[in-house]
Amino acid sequence: MRTSWRTASLVATAAAVLALTTACGQDNGGTSAAGAQNVGATTAAGDYGNPGSGTATGAANGYGADGNKSSASPAAPAGKLTVAANPNLGNVLTDGSGLTLYRFDKDTANPPQSNCSGTCATTWPPVPADDASAGAGVDKSLLGEVTRPDGTKQLTIGGWPAYRYAKDASAGDVNGQGVNGTWFALAPDGKKAKLSDLPGLSVRKDPKLGDVVVDKNGMTVYRFLKDKAWPKSVSNCTGACLEKWPAVAPVKTEDTQGVKKKGLMGFTRPDGVKQMTVNCWPIYTFSGDKAPGDTNGQGVGGTWYAVSPDGKPVGAPGN
Repeated sequence: MRTSWRTASLVATAAAVLALTTACGQDNGGTSAAGAQNVGATTAAGDYGNPGSGTATGAANGYGADGNKSSASPAAPAGKLTVAANPNLGNVLTDGSGLTLYRFDKDTANPPQSNCSGTCATTWPPVPADDASAGAGVDKSLLGEVTRPDGTKQLTIGGWPAYRYAKDASAGDVNGQGVNGTWFALAPDGKKAKLSDLPGLSVRKDPKLGDVVVDKNGMTVYRFLKDKAWPKSVSNCTGACLEKWPAVAPVKTEDTQGVKKKGLMGFTRPDGVKQMTVNCWPIYTFSGDKAPGDTNGQGVGGTWYAVSPDGKPVGAPGN
């Protein structure tokens, strides 16, 4: 008799969990189709970019308008390498002066080889290997060197030759990120520091709003107060509203970081669009946000608010 009571209790509990999951949404585990987004300078043509204008020279020889292939001026020492937290790119590698270090897609890491010389090396000065040392957060074993055609030793990180960018004037600048789709800030492990490295959903600390959820591109995620979460997820943003507030596509639960797992799933809208939820509330981005970290959608119409890690609308009345 006691065994039957326990069995019935377990069945009832399982049914309740199933009902809760079904009511909150479906299609959990969908994959986001959002693409990576580059941050920083871009150029119209060529491979290297011109620090004077922000556009490539476009010369046929690929080294610059004057075709000069002479070696670049001696670069400043690397010093102690450190890790800097960039709000758009995450952790990036910097030299002893705080300047961002970059890698070039046309180089190779195994074996290490630099394919940037002449005018390219003027725009992207190679980082000397002589005095480079590993600071906090940098794995000393990843530091190496490669001999350039002029006989100088260039620092490598995880095999990738390291460079600075001539348009970075101050510590923390990342103007070289994404130039021509071939130049990227270095992550501490030698990989590219780029937005696609962010999880599908994660948490960013906003200076005014506190912890808010962002998508894989670092864009702020919002909630619409006219939506519903129970007994099932319902979006009341349709048509022109959905153009202004694009639905966040479903992401896998394991592709999230810092976001409360309860009610973290996708559902299919009546219009067929698949949308992600946080605590069963549909989430969106805002077309008025142009760069990671923007919160231009906060408080719009008194109905749109950034989302906290537990799914609550940040700064909304009564929250």
